[in-house]
Amino acid sequence: MNEILKAISPSGKIGIALCNIRELCEKARIIHDLYPTSLAALGRVMAVNAIMASNLKGEEESVTTTINGNGPIGTILVTAQSNGHIKGFVGDNKLYMKYNDNGKLAVGKAVGNDGYLKVTKDLRLKDRFTGQVALQSGEIGEDFAYYFALSEQIPSLVSVGVLVDVDYSCKAAGAMIAQLMPGHDEEDIAYLEDVQKRLRPISSLLNEGLSLEEILESYFPQAEILETASCDYVCDCNRERFIRGLFTLPLDDLKDLAKDDIEVKCEFCNKLYRFKKAEVEAWIKDVENQRSAY
Repeated sequence: MNEILKAISPSGKIGIALCNIRELCEKARIIHDLYPTSLAALGRVMAVNAIMASNLKGEEESVTTTINGNGPIGTILVTAQSNGHIKGFVGDNKLYMKYNDNGKLAVGKAVGNDGYLKVTKDLRLKDRFTGQVALQSGEIGEDFAYYFALSEQIPSLVSVGVLVDVDYSCKAAGAMIAQLMPGHDEEDIAYLEDVQKRLRPISSLLNEGLSLEEILESYFPQAEILETASCDYVCDCNRERFIRGLFTLPLDDLKDLAKDDIEVKCEFCNKLYRFKKAEVEAWIKDVENQRSAY
């Protein structure tokens, strides 16, 4: 199960959320044929987005993270919805890079740090909330911590990780985010700093078989569990959505495309949609007739 757990510290001033998304990451790996470093980068972003989306209240609300640090992986894009549906992709799916000194997957090197992390929240209102910060390391966790502190004014501890097996499958993936809440005091700050000093990679803890409840108890004894939720890798693409996308193009460009059959592939699930030349020409004719009527 892909699981999200939300809790609050005994003081009531630290909000805590954890997720275990190994199965979700494995599904993404299969869909995109991800190599280890590409999988680790995408999985880290999906883990944080899963937690952020779990805080959305309304139906059809969503949060989208876009990261580009001008590294070899290119753009990472993840969208998570309030219903737990998550999807994403990376520019280069076949990266396998390690750091020479410790042999760990070189996510920061793959992502780069000459760029940005942008978060867009669609709350089904007239305007969307967008926050953007400069990347700090490209390692994802500290970049999100910087985003929360600078863009949302919330001091946060962010631990995120993905472990990849020798056959490239996902062994473990998850995240823990602990955030100081309004009214916190010096004791809460000191407590969170102490947790950060003792923190082990959450992917290692999950790989050892610890449950989210056990991880929570080890760092925040007697924390109150508020709720749990599930999530999964789900793409909501459909033919009608791509038709609407085609008609966002200038009509002359669409006419050029309609000289042949049109094939469009979804970047999130790789599903291929085909539009016959004759049907596209008929759509264009309908649009022209509607315009001439005015």
